[in-house]
Amino acid sequence: MGLKIRLARGGSKKRPYYHLVVADVRSPRDGRFIERLGYWNPMLAKDDATRVSLNQERIQHWLDHGALPTDRVARFMAEAGMMTREARSNPNKGLPGKKAQERVAEKKQKEEDAAAAAEQAKADAAAAAAAPAEAPAEEAAAE
Repeated sequence: MGLKIRLARGGSKKRPYYHLVVADVRSPRDGRFIERLGYWNPMLAKDDATRVSLNQERIQHWLDHGALPTDRVARFMAEAGMMTREARSNPNKGLPGKKAQERVAEKKQKEEDAAAAAEQAKADAAAAAAAPAEAPAEEAAAE
């Protein structure tokens, strides 16, 4: 039987409150659990002392019996000094998707084409303005 130390959601709509529980991996998130080990109230300020409560003795007991914490619970345990957790870094997570990148590239190409066309039009206008000054003036026909 695989054990997880995970969060079980409680609270009402748009007012979450989580219990830290140890449960079988096959049981549903808010379903049957073996023991309640603490709580997390994300509605409180991050520096509030009652935001997270962990029963460290019981958590250590379940870790010794093979329970694995989820990522969020491992983060709480690392903040409490119960375990070390390396910081994760995913620099590609914030990048836009493939279609969005294609749209950006297409927009950039259109802007470059428009700038090149404007530059060409400016050069043509300058050449047209200089051309009549260089051409010899025609004399009016005498009657």
